[in-house]
Amino acid sequence: MSHSDRLQKLLNKLGDGLLLLPATKESLRNGDVHHEYRASSDLLYLSGFPQPEALLVAWRLSNKTHRCLLFVQPSNREREIWEGRRIGVRGAVRDYGADEAYPITEFWQRLPDLLAAQTRLFCTLGCDEDFDQRLFRVFRSLAQRNRRRAPAAHPELIDPKPAIAELRIIKDAAEIAALESAARISAAAHLHAMQVAKPGMNEYQVQAALEERFRSQGSVRNGYPSIVASGNNACILHYTENRRKMSAKDLLLLDAGAEVDHYTADITRTWPVGGQFSPAQRAVYRVVLAAQKAALRMVQPGKPCNAPHRSAQRVITKGLVELGVLKGKPQALMASHAYKPWFMHGTSHWLGMDVHDVGAYEDERGRPVNFRPGMALTIEPGLYFDARDQAVPKELRGIGVRIEDDLLVTRTGHRVLSSDVPKEIREVEAACLSGS
Repeated sequence: MSHSDRLQKLLNKLGDGLLLLPATKESLRNGDVHHEYRASSDLLYLSGFPQPEALLVAWRLSNKTHRCLLFVQPSNREREIWEGRRIGVRGAVRDYGADEAYPITEFWQRLPDLLAAQTRLFCTLGCDEDFDQRLFRVFRSLAQRNRRRAPAAHPELIDPKPAIAELRIIKDAAEIAALESAARISAAAHLHAMQVAKPGMNEYQVQAALEERFRSQGSVRNGYPSIVASGNNACILHYTENRRKMSAKDLLLLDAGAEVDHYTADITRTWPVGGQFSPAQRAVYRVVLAAQKAALRMVQPGKPCNAPHRSAQRVITKGLVELGVLKGKPQALMASHAYKPWFMHGTSHWLGMDVHDVGAYEDERGRPVNFRPGMALTIEPGLYFDARDQAVPKELRGIGVRIEDDLLVTRTGHRVLSSDVPKEIREVEAACLSGS
């Protein structure tokens, strides 16, 4: 589906009115150094336009046609010497499907006329205070200009994000191809990391080996910061320091995904740095793997999206009893959420242009939405026993395990996009030892 087709589909869903969609602002890293820029996923989804200081304006003419304007940074030879090439006004029309394009500096001058013929405005407020205030000033100006007609103070304001999310949650063929490519590259990099990780290395050295494979295979950036967590660091869910020196007794939890054509993979594997699981590590890993397999079986069209989590919870709770962490009947323990100190996160999330992609998990009545073909998601149960946790047997302390795969819901069930990364115990140990 082309960007123009997506935009038409969105405008048909929203109805008559003016859509405003500004680009994400650039942000400073430190001093005068900016973070690497990535355009907002919504703007990329609807236009593909990748550069900052841009804004999309569109409205429907009929169910088959619409008008699309792009306001962008104009070409500027002097600035481009320092900052890189700009797409410019001509490029926005030529390469990004805009019917018309203008310098971004003209947007606020042209907005009153664009709004004059509209009674509804599709725009998300609350993201950029400066943008909101300037928009409110335009409303005041229009109301003052038309005061003899006793106009409304502003158009009816409607947030387009829920409608955009509803479109984005179902992936088309091009999106699926990008997700497949991202998963393939990420899987190969994860396997390479298993093979190169050795006692005495620092976590960031494993990160370097992984991300080199991302780049060499065609991914220009990560989908999110890599988590390379050895030993007790694996019990920090979003650990990103990646500095610790690893030992032969450690498990290494690696959570990382490459981005391809603005779509990201999200894969986690946990393996023994020394090549073989200890008995305690193996016992914990078996519980998590069994929970993941149980959750995977729940990913089918028509099943509620919380079914994988419920299934994983049952297996995790039973496993905690077997590991000696909990005592009692698993059913009662699950009902009381007794597993939560060691399995505190959800089992899955939507996946796409954002690693935690847009899309509702519940309908307007609070019921879980059902899986539909074209949805992409992760399945990622885990168990985390902090080294300081006196409530668990001593041999389990400092062990953190998560296993995560990327899935596409199909008409008959699902397809695991990240299946190239080993996760069976024998296969994981063989992969680790193959790099010796």
